[in-house]
Amino acid sequence: MRIRLLGSGASDGWPNPWCSCGSCVAALAQGVVRGNTSVLVDDRLVIDLGPDGPRAALRQGVSLAGVEAVLVTHRHLDHHFPRAWVWRGWAEGTGPLTLIAPPLVLQDAQGTLDGGVTVVPVVPGDRVRTAGYDVVALEAEHPDDAVLYDVTGPDGGRLLYATDTGVLPEAMVDRTRDRNYDVVLLELAGSPIPSHLTLSTWPAQVDRLREVGAITDRTRVLAIHVGHHNPPPDELDRRLAALGATAARDGDVIDTTTGGRRVLVLGAQSSGKSAYAEGLVGGAVTYVATAPPRPGDDDWDRRIAAHLARRPDDWTTIETGDVAGMLRSATGPVLVDDLGLWLTRVLDSHWDSPTARPAFDTALAELLDAWRAVDTTAVLVAPEVGSGVVPQTASGRLFADLLGKATTALAGASDEVVQVVAGQPRRLR
Repeated sequence: MRIRLLGSGASDGWPNPWCSCGSCVAALAQGVVRGNTSVLVDDRLVIDLGPDGPRAALRQGVSLAGVEAVLVTHRHLDHHFPRAWVWRGWAEGTGPLTLIAPPLVLQDAQGTLDGGVTVVPVVPGDRVRTAGYDVVALEAEHPDDAVLYDVTGPDGGRLLYATDTGVLPEAMVDRTRDRNYDVVLLELAGSPIPSHLTLSTWPAQVDRLREVGAITDRTRVLAIHVGHHNPPPDELDRRLAALGATAARDGDVIDTTTGGRRVLVLGAQSSGKSAYAEGLVGGAVTYVATAPPRPGDDDWDRRIAAHLARRPDDWTTIETGDVAGMLRSATGPVLVDDLGLWLTRVLDSHWDSPTARPAFDTALAELLDAWRAVDTTAVLVAPEVGSGVVPQTASGRLFADLLGKATTALAGASDEVVQVVAGQPRRLR
């Protein structure tokens, strides 16, 4: 299952184009602009069809021509924009399509649907098979006959799409028992009304879903339908990271076939990158310490001791340069700190030698293969060196060049890339 976020924002998006609140000003300054929440699954299934979604697909280089089914949660215009069906009616070569939605949505769509659209009304508890997907409508705490959706793809991938809703109804939570979702998209409008979740109520809903086995250690949990009642994007990212979750952004793509969640955390020395990375994982974490031994270096020993002191007691620390091997064998969350010290180990027997670059290329290829194949949550810390200053020595220039090549390659294979500056995280991807 390949899930594309066409949009991830609340009804008015984020920032609201008319708003000068601190959250909207910060979002605009950070270049984080979100449209109405809408999801495209495998280029075949759309969930929620608001006014922003169809053109967001085009801006992301995706056509909706192959969509076979549309699921709509409720009749509010940011989730169902009837005019979008008129646009489909003007298109050439459209195939059959199934619209699955509560009765009020189908009522609003009357007169706008072309003859190729089949409508299927649903209420909570209904199960529908469409376009190869098993779809179950779930209860929502929201007016206007709103539903949430449990979607199982042809490849067995499982998605919980939960917006809009307030505190999750007991019946809904019970229906998700032992579902072991690959991805949970849970609304976080932040609006202080009962039909939406806020940062004060959202964590408890995640906990409830964990308790019933809907969310496991392997589940990707993302906040969607986020808006300006939340803190600025960088602060929201930090708050959610502490919960093992992220805030979805327009254009994010989650592929459940790859299994794991790969996060690359970049930052300069003493930027706070390691502390931030440690907040991204929980439970029985394997901490891979790549630092080579430095006998007789008391300052280094103090630094290592400080890192050890802040790790939870149930974490397992393994000191090794075999990062690829650790990733391949990982069955639970793994944190690698850091890439620069891994590179030092790779080059230790090759400094100032023509064998340095071939040795690095081989090691990087192995690391990339393991990184792409990781089947759990994996966080890799990487230092930033250079910043425009060319090292004086040939070995220093070699290190900077190879570290830049490694971070660029790993960033391209990561689900998320975060840069930490002065303790403040900023998502780059």
